[in-house]
Amino acid sequence: MNKQRLGWRIGYLFAAFGIYMTDQASKAWALRALRLGESKTLVSGFLDLTYAENPGIAFGQLQEGGSFTRWFFVVLAVAAGIAVLIYFFRTTRNDDRILGACALLLAGISGNLTDRARLGHVIDFILVHYRSFQWPVFNVADMSICAGAFLLIYDMFRKSRIQKSEVRSQNG
Repeated sequence: MNKQRLGWRIGYLFAAFGIYMTDQASKAWALRALRLGESKTLVSGFLDLTYAENPGIAFGQLQEGGSFTRWFFVVLAVAAGIAVLIYFFRTTRNDDRILGACALLLAGISGNLTDRARLGHVIDFILVHYRSFQWPVFNVADMSICAGAFLLIYDMFRKSRIQKSEVRSQNG
């Protein structure tokens, strides 16, 4: 890849690195400041910091399985990260939403991959709840993955609508 082609992407990669570092720093803080299962209220009735160790995948799914599951998820995350990088470098320069989505996905995948490879589980500590509703405990990497996935899905629907309207205008 030539320097010119990398040049305008470097900002997205720096943003991804910043999100990754924020994720890792926040998890290091949670590890020092909270005990497993302990909660500290930030916003009463809405936001707590609750330390959890998640050996499974998103929202606490597939927590059983031991070493095989751990390394399966590591390999899966590496493959996902490579796929995102390939997509990132094949995306055109003027597609900021896709490039931003890829940066968010890369940051989140890398953050949780680091935990899983190093610790055997992902550190989660953010708990959002309201009355009887409680979202599963999550972290900065999870937020980054969700935001990146949302942007990709939004872009797919947006492009689909544009293509349909172009076809209608050509046929109409």
